[in-house]
Amino acid sequence: MVHGVPRSLPSGREGAGERKSMSATIFYAWPLLMAPTPTDGSQPPAWVQLLPLVILFVLMYFVLLRPQMKRQKEHAKLISAVKTGDRVVAAGGIYGTVTNLKDAVVVLKVADNVKIEVQRSTITSVEKSDPAPAA
Repeated sequence: MVHGVPRSLPSGREGAGERKSMSATIFYAWPLLMAPTPTDGSQPPAWVQLLPLVILFVLMYFVLLRPQMKRQKEHAKLISAVKTGDRVVAAGGIYGTVTNLKDAVVVLKVADNVKIEVQRSTITSVEKSDPAPAA
C-alpha cells in the first residue's frame, strides 16, 4: 500500500514493493512529524529542539564509547600483568611462552629453538604459568 492505496505487486516478488513503499512513506513523513505544530504563534523552547541531539549523544556514549573504554582498560591491565613464563596468545593466533620482556616488545618461545618478538599490544589473552610442583 502506498499512502493507503493498494498497489498491485509484480509476481515473484510479493512484499518487496510493499516494504520499499513503507520505508519511503516513513522517510518522507519524518520531516512532517518533526515540524513544529502551528499554534497560537508561540514557539517551543529552544531546548526542546536540542533534546533529540542530547539523547542521541547520551545513547552513543553508553552504547559505543563506554564499553570500548572498558575493553581498553582491561586490555591495558592484561598487558601490564604479563610476566616471564606466562603462556600467551598474540594477534594472528600465535601461541607462545614469554621468555623476555622489554618496554614495548615481548619475546615469545613458540617452539624448540624458535623465538619471535611481538609487540605487547598484540597480546590478546594470557594463561598464567603453572606454579612449580612441590617436591
